Amino acid sequence: MRILRTLTLRGPNYWSIKRHKLIQLRLDLEDLANTPTNEIPGFYEALVKILPSLVEHQCSKKYRGGFLERVKEGTYLGHVVEHVALELQELAGMPVGFGRTRETSAPGVYNVVFEYVYEEAGRYAGRAAVRICNSIVEKGYYPPEELAQDLADLRDLKANAALGPSTEAIVKEAEARGIPWMLLSARSLVQLGYGAYQKRIQATLSSYSNILAVELACDKEGTKTILAEAGIPVPKGIVINYLDELEEAIEDVGGYPVVIKPLDGNHGRGITVDVQTPEEAEAAYDLASAASKTRSVLVEKYYKGRDHRLLVVNGKLVAVAERVPAHVVGDGYSTIEELIEKTNQDPNRGEGHDNVLTKITVDDTVLKVLARQGYTLQTRLKEGEIAYLRATANLSTGGIAIDRTDEIHPENVWMAERIAKLIGLDIAGIDVVTPDISKPLKEVGGVVIEVNAAPGFRMHVAPSQGLPRNVAAPVLDMLFPPGTPSRIPIIAITGTNGKTTTTRLTAHIYRQTGKVVGYTTTDGIYIGSHLVEKGDNTGPVSAGVILRDPTVEIAVLECARGGILRSGLAFDRCDVGVVLNVSADHLGQGDIDTIEQMAKVKAVVAEAVSGDGYAVLNADDPLVSQMAKNVKGKVAYFSMNPDNPIIQEHLRRNGIAAVYENGYVSICEGQWTLRIERVENIPLTLKGMAPFMIANVLASCLAAFVKGVDIELIRRGVRTFRPSAEQTPGRMNLFDLKHCSVLIDYAHNPAGYEAVGDFVKNWKGDRVGVIGGPGDRRDEDLRQLGVISARLFDYIIVKEDDDTRGRERGEVADIIVDGILSENPHQDYIVVLDEAEAIETGISKVKDGGLVVVFPESVSRAIKIVKKYQAAD
Repeated sequence: MRILRTLTLRGPNYWSIKRHKLIQLRLDLEDLANTPTNEIPGFYEALVKILPSLVEHQCSKKYRGGFLERVKEGTYLGHVVEHVALELQELAGMPVGFGRTRETSAPGVYNVVFEYVYEEAGRYAGRAAVRICNSIVEKGYYPPEELAQDLADLRDLKANAALGPSTEAIVKEAEARGIPWMLLSARSLVQLGYGAYQKRIQATLSSYSNILAVELACDKEGTKTILAEAGIPVPKGIVINYLDELEEAIEDVGGYPVVIKPLDGNHGRGITVDVQTPEEAEAAYDLASAASKTRSVLVEKYYKGRDHRLLVVNGKLVAVAERVPAHVVGDGYSTIEELIEKTNQDPNRGEGHDNVLTKITVDDTVLKVLARQGYTLQTRLKEGEIAYLRATANLSTGGIAIDRTDEIHPENVWMAERIAKLIGLDIAGIDVVTPDISKPLKEVGGVVIEVNAAPGFRMHVAPSQGLPRNVAAPVLDMLFPPGTPSRIPIIAITGTNGKTTTTRLTAHIYRQTGKVVGYTTTDGIYIGSHLVEKGDNTGPVSAGVILRDPTVEIAVLECARGGILRSGLAFDRCDVGVVLNVSADHLGQGDIDTIEQMAKVKAVVAEAVSGDGYAVLNADDPLVSQMAKNVKGKVAYFSMNPDNPIIQEHLRRNGIAAVYENGYVSICEGQWTLRIERVENIPLTLKGMAPFMIANVLASCLAAFVKGVDIELIRRGVRTFRPSAEQTPGRMNLFDLKHCSVLIDYAHNPAGYEAVGDFVKNWKGDRVGVIGGPGDRRDEDLRQLGVISARLFDYIIVKEDDDTRGRERGEVADIIVDGILSENPHQDYIVVLDEAEAIETGISKVKDGGLVVVFPESVSRAIKIVKKYQAAD
C-alpha cells in the first residue's frame, strides 16, 4: 500500500463545503486491493492493541465501537487509513472528525479524505496511518515506541504551527463574527477581512497601533517620565550603561531592595526583582544588559505588593489579572523538586505559550530564588507552606493568573484608561504593583511599573482562577465597529466554457460603479486596469492576491476545475456564484471521470454562496439548473429561451432571471421585464451571431443586477466591452485581412467547438478550420473535435500543440483525423503538426471573402501571426 499523491484542501471543496481543512490521499492498495480486513490474519487485534481509542469512532454504524465493528466484519484498508489518520491527530491534541474514503475508477486506488487542524500535522498523520497499517499487515504489529514517536512528532508540528494564545483568541472571535482571516507571509501578520476592508494584527498589535506609542512603551524610562509628569505614581529609576555606575544608581533610587531590568525589554526577559546585595545586583546587571538591544539597564526601587496587569483596549479597561510568580505548595512529604514535577504534570501546562499555563523550568534563577528563602530542591515543605520559584510573575516562566476585573477600584480604572491615552496605545498592558487593587494606588502606596505594547491575552482569556474574560471582543469592536463591513463583494465564476470572457465582462460592468475591481482570469491577475501578473491565474493562490490587496473593493474571480480540486476555493463564501455550463472536458483527470462528477466540482461555487447571496445558474443546462437544490442562498437563472419552463416557474414565484428575448438581453423580475440592450449593440455578441456569447452576457448582467448595480451602468458596460485581442485575448477575436477574416478562439473541447460553430455556420463564404486539441484529453473527446469540424469547415488543417502532454508526436492528429473521416469520408483536409505553419497554411488556402477559424494552443502566437498579415496588407 502506497500514497500516490497528497493534496491539501483549504477552502470549500469537492468533498465538503463546510469542512475546508482536508487532506486528500490518493492511495494505491496494491496487493491488498481485494483483501478486506477480516481476511488479514490478526489485523483487527493488532489495530485495537496499538490504538484502543478507535473504539470511540462510530463510523456509519452511528454508535460507539461502530468503526471497529466494520474492521472486524471486513472493510478495505483505505477506510482504515482514514480513521487512523484522524485518531493520531486526536491523540496529539488536535480534535478532528470528518472523513471520507471513495474508490476511484482505477481498481484498488482510493481517495482517502480526512480533516486536519494544522496542514503539516495532517499530512504527517496520513503518512503515519499508512505506515501503521502496512506494519500490521507485514509484521502483525506496530512498535509502541514508534507510535510514541509519531505522536511526539505530531505534537511538535502542532506547536510549531499553532497561533500564539493572543492571536488565537482574536482569530476565534473573528470566526464567531463571520470575519474571514488569513495568515500573511511575513512577521506573523494576520489579516482580518478582505480587500479594502481588511485590518491586520501581529499578536496584539493592530492596524491602529501607533508606532510612536509602541516605541515609547518600549522605552521604559521614557514611559516613566511621561507618566510621572502626568502625576501617575511610578517607581524612581535611573538608566545606566556601565557596571561601574550600578552602585551609585542604587543609592540614588533609595538603596536596596531594587529591580534591575533591560531598558527595552519585554515579557519579563532579563528582569531581576527584590535585589538585596551588591553580588546579586552585579549578576542582575549582567542579565539585564545581555537582554537589552541597547545594553542600557534600568535600576528602580523595588516596591512590595501584588503584581497586577491592567488591560486597556480602545481607551476602556476590559480586564485585570493578578499575576503570581511560579511556586509550589507543600504537602508535608514531597521535596520541592518532586512538587515541581507534579505541578508540571497539570494538563493545562505546556511548553512556552502552547497551553493555558507554562511548565516550570528549573534553572540558576530558580535555585537563587529558593536559596534566598532558605530552600533547596531537596527541601521538604510543610503542608500548605509556599516556596516561590521566580521573583517575577510572568506566565511565561510558570506563573499563574487570578482574575481581579470585578475588584478594581474605579479610580484605578480611570487611571489605567488615562495612561493608555497618555502613551497613545490602542491596546495597552499596564503593570501595577499594589497591596490592594480594590483601593486607589495613592492611598496604599501602589505604583505603575511599566506600560506594555502588544500585551499577552492568555492571563485574561484563561486565568488559573476566576472568570475568563473575552478580551478579544473589544479588539474586534475597535477594528470593525458594529455595522462596519469586513468583506468585499466576491463574484465567483465557473463553468466549462466562457469563464474568462464572463469574468472580464463582469469585472468591466462592476468598474462602471467607480469602484476598484480586482479580477483573476486565465490571462492574468488584474486590479483596475493594471495587469499584476500574467498567465493562467484561476486558482486559489491568485484569488488570494486579490483578497489580500487593500485597494480592491470588489473581487471577480474565475474559479477553474483544477484549483477547486487541488486546494478548494480561496474564500469561505461568496456573494454571487455563477455557473455557466458543464460539458465533457478534462474528464479522466484528477479522478473526475464522468460529466456528473464534473458538475459536482463546478457546484462547489454555487454551494459556497452566502445565505443572502445569489447563485446565478444556466437554466438551459440540466446539470447546472439541478445545482439549485443545494444552494443555501438565493437563485437567479439565465436562459437563451424566455419560455424555458424553469424560467417561467421561477418568475411565477417572483424570482429574478436574465433572458434573451426579441433580440434583447433582458432582466426579468416577477412579471416585470427590464430590457438592457439589443444584442446587435453589444460588441461581444458579434452582432448577435455568437449565441454562446449572448449567454455569457446574460450571466454577467445578472451577476451585476443581483448585487444592486444600476441598469444604466450595466447597459454602459455591455456596450463598451469589446472582444478584442487586447480586451479578451483568444475569445472570439475577429481580424479582417485584405482577402479574408480570421477568427481566433481558445475553444479546446467539443462544447467549445460547438459554441464557435454557431457563429461559423452563419458565415457566407469559404470556411477553413485550423484545429487541434490538448494531448491529455480522452481519445473520444479528441475524436469528437474532428467530427464537429467536419460539419463546420470546407477545408481542415489538423495541427498539434507544442506540448503533447505525454502522447507521441502525431498521435493526437491521427485521432482527430479519424473523427473527421468518420463524419465525412470525403472531407478535404491536411495535417500540419506545427501550429504556426498550420495558421499560415490556413490563411494561404482560404478563398477570397472566406473565414479562417484558429483554435490555438498559444493565443499570443496566433494573434502575432495574424497581425503580421494585417500589417502586410
